[in-house]
Amino acid sequence: MSQHTHVFLGEGHDENASRTWTVIWLCGAMMLLEIIGGIWFGSIALVADGMHMSTHAGALLLAALAYKYARKHADDRRFSFGTGKMGDLAGFTSAIILAMISLLIGYEAISRIFAPVPIHFAEAIPIAFLGLGVNVVSAWLLSGGGHHHHGHGHDHGHDHAHHHDHNDFQTITTTSGTLALEIFEDGVPPRLRLTARTGALPAAASIETIRPDGGRQVFAMQAKADYLESVKEIPEPHAFVAEVMVDGAAHQALFEEHEHATAKTGRDNNMRAAVVHVMADAAVSVLVIMGLILAKLFGWLWMDPLAGIIGALVIASWALGLVRDTGAILLDMTPDADMEAKIRQTIESKEDGEGDTLTDLHLWRLGPGHLGAIISIITPHPHGPDHYRAKLSRFKALSHLTVEVRQS
Repeated sequence: MSQHTHVFLGEGHDENASRTWTVIWLCGAMMLLEIIGGIWFGSIALVADGMHMSTHAGALLLAALAYKYARKHADDRRFSFGTGKMGDLAGFTSAIILAMISLLIGYEAISRIFAPVPIHFAEAIPIAFLGLGVNVVSAWLLSGGGHHHHGHGHDHGHDHAHHHDHNDFQTITTTSGTLALEIFEDGVPPRLRLTARTGALPAAASIETIRPDGGRQVFAMQAKADYLESVKEIPEPHAFVAEVMVDGAAHQALFEEHEHATAKTGRDNNMRAAVVHVMADAAVSVLVIMGLILAKLFGWLWMDPLAGIIGALVIASWALGLVRDTGAILLDMTPDADMEAKIRQTIESKEDGEGDTLTDLHLWRLGPGHLGAIISIITPHPHGPDHYRAKLSRFKALSHLTVEVRQS
């Protein structure tokens, strides 16, 4: 019996790792430049910013090492469900570090309100602009250098819509002309619809659907204004071969349906944490620049610590969101309630008759764009696990599926 793979890394894993290393080299070079320049020119502010850049590079190094470890041990059998969650673990750790940084910034800012320190504007403002520039370039590099990367979980603007792999209709050529067969569900229950592209619409037709698991269903067609439409609704999933009987001849059309992972399910939280760290640094740089300029122009020394407090709150908010999302994955919370409901609906659909009951369902994330599921079914029919695997084949994000079937 063949072994199935347990590699659940994200689609852009190696590309993201490469971009992260590029940004690390950039930050490392800037860190050395600032520290050496600060010592050479006697600028403590420049040295301090260089040390800050070292924490920036350290956080990105954590992300890069997580990518490397996950790839190196992707086939290690000690990891029962692969190393896809390594990025989520790194993201969770980065979020904790971000939260600690926000506390330190907040503490320092509040301390300066009560005990102001002299600000060397001539040095501080250029350094803040330099830091902002590095962060903008880092964010640009991490996002792909201007090239949008379509990850496994890209949802094209809608979270849960299903996708039919056909161009809205299937063309059927008959002796009387060309017909178009489609699954029409625009605001109404889904039904099969036949329209004439060329020639005349047949007076009568019937359609039999043949599903991957061998299930068959015949649909009688009724005449409407300028098309024929099935009397019955089409049960989910809409994946089958449609055998169309027209003028005594049979014609076949293939319909495929794929349920893709949502954007949240396919998100690479390791890269997200790296981007959040860079964006948090950029946001603080913008606030610091505003605070320094206002303090220099109007003598409002309190603007500098106020900018620090606002920056700390922004970082804390982003860190909290990252902790919440990565923590949920590490604790195996259900990642997609809508997909869970659709899996239940697919298993308990009435196309095989009454009786199939989904008694237990566990759904969790294995890695970016990869979900695992364990399902338990009670059925009066002589179906085995492969029957239900075929029914769930449209859920492309289900990378690891375990099926238990019991006869009632």
